[in-house]
Amino acid sequence: MISPFFEKFPYQIILGSGSPRRQQFLKELGIPFTIRLKSVEEIFPHDLKDKEIPIFLSKLKATAFENLSDDELLITSDTIVWFENEALGKANSAEEASQMLRRLSGKTHEVITAICFTTKHNQTIVHDVTKVTFETFDDREIDFYINHFKPLDKAGAYGIQDWIGLIGVKRLEGSYFNVMGLPTNVLYQTLLKLAKQK
Repeated sequence: MISPFFEKFPYQIILGSGSPRRQQFLKELGIPFTIRLKSVEEIFPHDLKDKEIPIFLSKLKATAFENLSDDELLITSDTIVWFENEALGKANSAEEASQMLRRLSGKTHEVITAICFTTKHNQTIVHDVTKVTFETFDDREIDFYINHFKPLDKAGAYGIQDWIGLIGVKRLEGSYFNVMGLPTNVLYQTLLKLAKQK
């Protein structure tokens, strides 16, 4: 179902993401889009901090798409977990996921998402920050989560919508959907502004 706000949208929207969650968010917002995927090695300079990292990576992902037409609008994004002056990406193993969750246990971290909107002539980048405070986990809870769910494809080795989020989120400051991978309100409002500027 297409939202009436996007029935006459001045751009053909391209989502440059293979994330099922991000694709589902756009569908639920009623935004018509096509998926176009390009492979990019997600490496960023080591001197970047917090929001600078997802901003850099969302722009980097956009550079893989060449020759956009006048009526196309590309959306690329990136999400990181920022904790103790370090970006926590996706865990490479169950052991690494366990280490990440032990670090985050009982403490507050930030989830930062940047969204890059690219047209043939312009680029707009926005970001959103959510603070998440976890309860203190015991080893059995961490092991149960890692053994029964899929933490390896998520920044910080957890999904807030999963079991670990249901039992562990003590406090949330900001957008819940941002922690899932896309600040939907920021995306929606930015698209409306870009439509007016066309």
